[in-house]
Amino acid sequence: VNANPAAREQRRNRLLGGLAGVVLLAGAAAGAYWWLHASHFVSTDNAYAAAEVAQVTPSIGGTVLEVLVRDTQAVKQGDVLVRIDPTDARLALAQAEAELARATRRVKGYVANDGGLKAQVTAREADEKRAAAQLLAAEADMARATIDLQRRQALAKSGSVSGEELTQAQNAFAAAKAQQASAVAAQAQARANREAAIGAKQVNATLIEGANAETNPEVQLAQARRDQAQVDLDRSTVRAPIDGVVAKRSVQIGQRVQAGAPLMTVVPVQQIYVDANFKEGQLGKVRVGQRVQLQSDLYGSDVKYSGTVVGFSGGS
Repeated sequence: VNANPAAREQRRNRLLGGLAGVVLLAGAAAGAYWWLHASHFVSTDNAYAAAEVAQVTPSIGGTVLEVLVRDTQAVKQGDVLVRIDPTDARLALAQAEAELARATRRVKGYVANDGGLKAQVTAREADEKRAAAQLLAAEADMARATIDLQRRQALAKSGSVSGEELTQAQNAFAAAKAQQASAVAAQAQARANREAAIGAKQVNATLIEGANAETNPEVQLAQARRDQAQVDLDRSTVRAPIDGVVAKRSVQIGQRVQAGAPLMTVVPVQQIYVDANFKEGQLGKVRVGQRVQLQSDLYGSDVKYSGTVVGFSGGS
């Protein structure tokens, strides 16, 4: 039976009109969705997970005694990763402690010497006074011997004094003169001894001025060296700087390592972030603090993660 061609044409037009209406409706819905929702978001597939890894390096050199972790092992901050032979560090610490004890005793000796040096100054001052008195006595003897000699020389001209008496007066004068010279020298020596004692006391006072056996610079220097030796000994145990997972472990037992040489890295898997690469035109309305939704290639669109924009690279 042949259908009416006009009816077929009419039915086809209705179908085409309905299809066109569906297409227009779908386009309008898509446009409305983009205008009302999608236009407020930007997206990219060019994104990668990353983390601020911590590189583990020793602060001192030495021979590795133990390696206590392996790649992919989870560690907590402070966990022991590697132990370096501490023998040299222990010897250095013992030497530094001995030097600290010696410096402390030396400074205490300075304090004790201060009293002794003060007594020496007092004794030298007394010696100087005694020498001054002896000089006065020698000068008096010299004056008396001079007068006696002059008197006898005058009497000898008239024959009132014998030659023997004149000789005795001359000898007494010479002895008094020598005694006076000796007294002058003794006084100079006593003065010099007093000044030397004062100088020694001043030098010792400078070593202990404004400090005691604990705060003296010599003791503090020895203390600092002892503390540094203790720190070096503590650093023979290498610990995890952060929580994370061990990666790129390259250290082995018996290996001789230098300070600063990379031993392994620790990846803080709980602090992973995403580097997302957008076109510049997409970033016009993106701001720090905005919420972000992420999907992983591993789990697909069924699993969604929430995040926050924390910053832009300098090139942006």
